Amino acid sequence: MEAVGQKIMSQFKLELSPLKEPLGFIRVLQWVFSIFAFATVGGYSGSTGISVQCEGGGVQEVTAYFSYPFRLPTYPYQVPRCQGNGTAWVDAYLVGDFSSSAEFFVCVGVFGFLYCIATLVLYLGYLHAYREKNRGPVLDLVLTGAFAFLWLVSSSAWGKGLTDIKTVTSPSVLVGLIDTCKVAGNKCVPGALPSVGRLNASVIFGFLNLILWGGNCWFIYKETPFHKPANAPAGGEEGGEVSSPSGK
Repeated sequence: MEAVGQKIMSQFKLELSPLKEPLGFIRVLQWVFSIFAFATVGGYSGSTGISVQCEGGGVQEVTAYFSYPFRLPTYPYQVPRCQGNGTAWVDAYLVGDFSSSAEFFVCVGVFGFLYCIATLVLYLGYLHAYREKNRGPVLDLVLTGAFAFLWLVSSSAWGKGLTDIKTVTSPSVLVGLIDTCKVAGNKCVPGALPSVGRLNASVIFGFLNLILWGGNCWFIYKETPFHKPANAPAGGEEGGEVSSPSGK
């Protein structure tokens, strides 16, 4: 193992020139946008709320918090019961589990981020070995194409999940789900809409990654043996027919 490690280190040759080429420059952009994609989702937390006024009582603020991975039924919030003269509160829950699409999107972002690091090390330190054999560019092309497909699927799924999250966390929808608000004489007023600007940005970053990874397939394809320049015509064939041997 030590000999293998020494061999790998001996082959390392730092070259920054790939960063000036589309092959390396686009990979850097993919690395940055992958971070933006999963970070805007993974670190999100928000809240929604309403104002509840029991019949003959004061106004009570009800706030429901939620965060990644958006298993909304696991986030309880308290609502006044509005029974008698007491101030008893009961637990209520948001509706909908959107963790599958959110976690899938974050997973694609994290693995894309790690793959970008690995390939940047390859481009900057082992570009000569990468281009010596056909297997490296071909494998890179296949994996890059696979990531482009995963960005398409995960961004579409997460976009649909985000639309549903906006719907079920809307304060007006929350009013319709709370039993206290259904009792005649009680008054419920929806609060401000949840701030989901970061989540909207995550979907945009997801589709930008789709464009970057899909477009980069062309530049990796040019490194493979499938893309070969047209051969120049042979010199002996230029200028018409080939003369026959003398005497014939």
